[in-house]
Amino acid sequence: MQAALPPLVQETHFPPCIRQLCQWHGIRCTRGAQRPSLPLTRRCRLNQIPTSRCDTPLPRKGIFRILICRPNHRLGNTILLTPLISELERHYKGAEIDVISEGGIAKEVFASFFSVQNVYCLPKRGFKHPFPFLRLLRRVRGTQYDLVIDPCVGSGFSRALTRLLRGTYKLGFSDKPNRAGLTHAAPIDVAGQHMARRPVNLLRWALALESTQPDSAPMLDIRLTDAELANGRRAIIQLLSESRQTTSPPVVGVFANATGDKRYPMPWWQEFIDAFKLLCPTASILELIPMHGRSMLGAEWPAYYSSDIRRMGAVMAGVDLMITADCGVMHLAVASRTATIGMFCVTDESVYAPYGQGNCPLRTPGLTARQAACRVVETYARLLGREAGPPVHARLDALSLRQTLAP
Repeated sequence: MQAALPPLVQETHFPPCIRQLCQWHGIRCTRGAQRPSLPLTRRCRLNQIPTSRCDTPLPRKGIFRILICRPNHRLGNTILLTPLISELERHYKGAEIDVISEGGIAKEVFASFFSVQNVYCLPKRGFKHPFPFLRLLRRVRGTQYDLVIDPCVGSGFSRALTRLLRGTYKLGFSDKPNRAGLTHAAPIDVAGQHMARRPVNLLRWALALESTQPDSAPMLDIRLTDAELANGRRAIIQLLSESRQTTSPPVVGVFANATGDKRYPMPWWQEFIDAFKLLCPTASILELIPMHGRSMLGAEWPAYYSSDIRRMGAVMAGVDLMITADCGVMHLAVASRTATIGMFCVTDESVYAPYGQGNCPLRTPGLTARQAACRVVETYARLLGREAGPPVHARLDALSLRQTLAP
């Protein structure tokens, strides 16, 4: 008589090979799934590592192996982790940091971070690829970390992985500390509003640090090297020299793509740039092409395309101002240390605004494209060389009237 499967695996929706693999990786499957198409996280209860709550702050010494658990494939969410890494480097000098992410973007983002040793990239939609997914989890689970950080608010997947992994201390947000599977569960009120500050606030809470000023958190930064910056400047010079535009400041980069309702239509962008050029005729325009490889501005301006995140950032670092919609490339521009204005039409700018001094959001509901262009020029008048002269709206109206009356 064949022996029954041990308690680790009892779900019959999985073929025997998958159930055996789940057993090897310590995943406990329970009955109750009605359809095989349900996500694996709904059918499986992870074989959690027992964790006892700790009522004292994190120790300042003795933490050398740190894991950040942020399984997300989006560019913006990955870049928003860079302040946390800077904060960890500040408090735990000499520690080694690993990151769990999804897809391959994180390896590019953290390529020049000396403190980051391993970037574990789970396959996108990993439950459709169970073998590589579980192999990687098994590899990570084999390491005993001093500190595991779940920087997310409300991510069940991130918390499930945090429970699964081995760590002396586990840190995350939860209003139910006794059920969170964490040694240090910060109240959600500690998180704050902006996504870039939440992980930093979490760590400072765990270290029992006094509250600090809102602008004291580390900046977004992908730490471009001198060679990357030089290559970016060289690419800009080559692109602008082949057009009728000058390479002298101001050079303005435009990224006109975004997902879903955050995207502005091409006619809106065309009206915006026409107004912008009327107000700043000496500005040179450079379009940054989205990943799909098609111009969003009708191929009217010099354009740069790269599927490499760091090369894209290096070129953006060489412009004087980046204008984007709310998207991951907006955060990439900020992390490339160039002045950035992000335009918001649906999302909450208090959560996702371009982070840091010199950057700002622009809410566009109720504004025409011409009015949005005026707001941009007013906000960055000094950078664009528009400090002197008549008000922006008056100048735009005069130029438009002159063009209309021209023969």
